[in-house]
Amino acid sequence: MFDEMYEAEGAPRAPYAGVARWLEALNVEALRMKRDEAERLFRRIGITFAVYTEGGDPERLIPYDLVPRVLAASEWSHLEKGLKQRVRALNAFIGDVYGKQEILKAGKVPEGLILQNPALTAPMHGLKVAGGVYTHIAGIDLVRTGADDFYVLEDNCRTPSGVSYMLENRAVMMRLFPEFFATAGVEPVARYPERLLRALQSVAPPYCGGEPNVVVLTPGQYNSAYYEHSFLADEMGIELVEGADLVVEDDVVYTRTTQGLTRVDVIYRRIDDDFLDPEVFREDSALGVPGLMRAYRAGNVTITNAVGAGIADDKAVYVYVPEMVRFYLGEEPILKNVPTFQCGKADEMSHVLANLHELVVKETRGSGGYGMLIGPQATKAERSAFAKKIKADPDAYIAQPTLALSTCPTFVDSGVAPRHVDLRPFVLCGADTIDIVPGGLTRVAIREGSLVVNSSQGGGTKDTWVLRANGGA
Repeated sequence: MFDEMYEAEGAPRAPYAGVARWLEALNVEALRMKRDEAERLFRRIGITFAVYTEGGDPERLIPYDLVPRVLAASEWSHLEKGLKQRVRALNAFIGDVYGKQEILKAGKVPEGLILQNPALTAPMHGLKVAGGVYTHIAGIDLVRTGADDFYVLEDNCRTPSGVSYMLENRAVMMRLFPEFFATAGVEPVARYPERLLRALQSVAPPYCGGEPNVVVLTPGQYNSAYYEHSFLADEMGIELVEGADLVVEDDVVYTRTTQGLTRVDVIYRRIDDDFLDPEVFREDSALGVPGLMRAYRAGNVTITNAVGAGIADDKAVYVYVPEMVRFYLGEEPILKNVPTFQCGKADEMSHVLANLHELVVKETRGSGGYGMLIGPQATKAERSAFAKKIKADPDAYIAQPTLALSTCPTFVDSGVAPRHVDLRPFVLCGADTIDIVPGGLTRVAIREGSLVVNSSQGGGTKDTWVLRANGGA
C-alpha cells in the first residue's frame, strides 16, 4: 500500500519533510499531552457528533489526530481541476434528469435506473432553479492508492457534512503548534464560511434588490450534525432556523422575528427532502415548512442543495459519472471512478457472489459506513448472510474491489503509526463560479487495519494541509 509520508526506502517524501522533522523533535509523552489538550478544547467548544443507534451517551467527540495530512501544490492542482469538472457534470445531469432527460434518451444512462429510482423527486420536474445550480455544496469523497492514483469513492450532492471539523481542526492545529504551522507554508481554509455565503447569495431569486437574506434550516439540536449547522450559521453571520420559525404566505417564505415577518431569499437546508414540506412529502413531518415547495416552484425562494439532488448520490448512478463528463462537457474525466460491479446486472451479480471474499459491497442508497460488507475482513457467516441480501434485492447493491488505501502517520496509543485515510473536499457552486478551499476533511481509520473512516463507525479526522507552490512543510 502507498505510504503518503515515506518512500519505500524510508526517507520522507518532499511534502512531508517538515512534518518528519517536527515528529522527530517530539516524544510520545509530548504528543499525548497535546492530544489531551486538543480534546479539552473540542469539549469546551462543544464539537460533538451524535450517534443515537448505540447505547450510552450519544454525544461524543470525533477523535482528532495531531499529525496533519499533507498534499503538494501540484497534487492539489490536479484534484481541484478534476473536482470542478465532476461537479459541473453532476449539476448538468441533475438539471437534465428534471428537464429534457437527454442523457437517458441517448442511452448513456439506463432509464430504469433513474425513472424507477426512489430518489427521483416528481415535484422537481420542469422546475427551473436559480443559476441552473442543483448541488451548491458538494462533498466528493476521494481515496488514494499511489503517488498519482486518486479515485472518487462517492459523490455527496444533498447535504454533505463535515466542513465544521475541517475548520476547527485547522484552528486547533494552529493553536497547539503555532510555530510549526507558521513556517509550514500552508494554504488557508478560514475563509470557507465567507465563500459559502457568497455562493449562496449568488443564487438568490432575481427579485432581490439588496443583499439576499440567507438562513440555515436545521432539524434541531437532536440531529447528529447540529453543531455544524449552528457553527456555519454563526460563522456566516446569518440566522439558524427550524421549521417552526418559517412561514409561507402567498407563496413567499418569511421568518418570524420579534419585529414581525422578514422575507427569506435562500434556505441552506440541512433537512432531508422527505421532511421539507408536509404538503408535498411526509404529512407527519414537524421539521419542515408547509407550503415551502409552492414558494420554491414559484421562484420566490432558493433551496440549497436543490430538492431532488439526491438522484446523483445513488451509488449505482455513480458508475455513470464519467459518462456524464463526456456527455455534458465533451471532456475526458480527470478523476477516475473506483471500478464498480452493479448487482442489478445478472452477470455482474454472479461475479460479486463468487468473489465476496475479495470485494466491498455497499447499499446503493446507504451512507455513513452502514449497510456494507468488507469481504476480506468478514467471516464466512457474514458473507453468506450478505449474499442472501444481494439475491433478495440485487438492485440495492454495488460492489467494488478492496482498494489498498493510502496511509498517513497517525498518533495512536502505541505511538505514531500508519492508518488508512480518505479525503472529502467541499466544492461550492455559485451562479457563475465553482470554488474550493484548498484541502478538505481528511478522515482516518483509527483502528489498525481498518478501512472504515466514517465518524459514526469510530473513525477520526485530521487537518489537511495543501502546501503553497513556493512553500513546504
